[in-house]
Amino acid sequence: MFEGLSDRLSGILSGLTRRGALTEADVTAAMREVRRALLEADVALEVVRGFTDRVREKAVGATVLKSITPGQMVVKIVNDELVAMLGDQAEVVDLNAPAPVAILMVGLQGSGKTTTTAKIARRLTERERRRVLLASLDTRRPAAMEQLAVLAGQVGVESLPIVAGQSAVQIAKRAMDAARLGGFDVVMLDTAGRTTVDEALMAEAAEVKAATRPHEVLLVADALTGQDAVNTARAFDQRLGVTGIVLTRMDGDSRGGAALSLRAVTGKPIKLVGTGEKVDALEEFHPARVANRILGMGDIVSLVEKAAETIDAEQAMRTAEKMRKGKFDLEDLSMQLGQMEKMGGIGGLMGMLPGMGQIKKQVEGANLDEKMFRRQRAIISSMTPQERKNPDLLKNSRKKRIAAGAGVKVEEINKLLKMHRTMADMMKAMGSGKRGIGQALGNMFGLGGGGMPGGMPPGMPEPTPEQIAQIEKQFGGKLPPMPPGMGGGKMPSLPGLGGPKVPGLPGLGGFPFGKKK
Repeated sequence: MFEGLSDRLSGILSGLTRRGALTEADVTAAMREVRRALLEADVALEVVRGFTDRVREKAVGATVLKSITPGQMVVKIVNDELVAMLGDQAEVVDLNAPAPVAILMVGLQGSGKTTTTAKIARRLTERERRRVLLASLDTRRPAAMEQLAVLAGQVGVESLPIVAGQSAVQIAKRAMDAARLGGFDVVMLDTAGRTTVDEALMAEAAEVKAATRPHEVLLVADALTGQDAVNTARAFDQRLGVTGIVLTRMDGDSRGGAALSLRAVTGKPIKLVGTGEKVDALEEFHPARVANRILGMGDIVSLVEKAAETIDAEQAMRTAEKMRKGKFDLEDLSMQLGQMEKMGGIGGLMGMLPGMGQIKKQVEGANLDEKMFRRQRAIISSMTPQERKNPDLLKNSRKKRIAAGAGVKVEEINKLLKMHRTMADMMKAMGSGKRGIGQALGNMFGLGGGGMPGGMPPGMPEPTPEQIAQIEKQFGGKLPPMPPGMGGGKMPSLPGLGGPKVPGLPGLGGFPFGKKK
């Protein structure tokens, strides 16, 4: 969602870093452009003024203008101020209270409050090992209670039985009593919403809060509503005393102003963000990581965490062992494509890698087909186990049957088989001690090196021009060159931050993941 703002700020700041020396006029002109970029991103005017004033005050100091790399020092100041604006540290849902801990979910209708309630319940169950009870207090919206009950079943938690005719306060009290008797750790109370903030909504939520005394009051706000989300947060906080904010639809195409304004305007931390419709599409909000991504510095830590969560270490180890023996069947290929898709595909990974802003336009122009992963996995799923293990069995009659089952043409099956043969040849040639793009491609599919779970042995041969051409053809575009420093085993230090060269990540030297928990 910060794509437009990231492009603008990266362009402005890269102009500063290319200069050998800076004057006060240079900084003033750059801050004028930064101010315009933030306003166009729908950041609150009062927040923009404070941000640019603080950056300019620090940037025109003698220690910056007379430093060896003044442009990079300005980048560091902008990064630090972005982090301060978003919140210095990540804050999580606080469960440090006697059980059962009550969490009151509030927000406007349509903000994703009910779905977010189920997402948080799943997170607390799986990560915190807490026993959670869900209760819907929405007595007005049709099927609201049934919706929460269905979501509770999907995420594997219990929901309060529905009793017709009770008020929101009565349901809340019954939920707390049931939690005490049932030995639950957390009770999540999903309140009713309105299309706008009104007195009836606030009065009901205030009654529920007085009756349950929740430890957390989480406001669910839609990031796509822009400054309306800020106004909503201010209204709820004044009446209910919000303890944290959950921003939904952060994967949308909004300009990002709500996320940048909420903390500065309300003083309340953004604790979680929704990144999709699925029940697992919920992430912690890390100000420093978001600031890095806005400035085009990537988000290495989030990429590492995503890889650790999505890659099945034991399965990958078995695949690696087969490769060491020179075997790589279609079942293995399907697994690697699935892992790549879980990590967000090519676009998702590139957004987290530092330096990728340099080749962003080239990547967009390559027209890489992200849906190819799903089509190829559908083809493999239409095969019998014997065919997956031994692709040589696939003659014309079998290909026609598979094409009909997967809803594709026989030509697509032939392309898949060519891709598999190309990768299998590369796997057989492992161990020659050479490094290069071959290792990067292996890493891309969750196979590569230096300690990644199930990683292929260090050292993978350079592919032939014919093999590279086949891979490019398979994705429907020409692969752009990697930026300097991305393939040499070390991560380039972040501009202006003097960052340590961090080992780890596909193509950046490998990361010592532990086994998946």
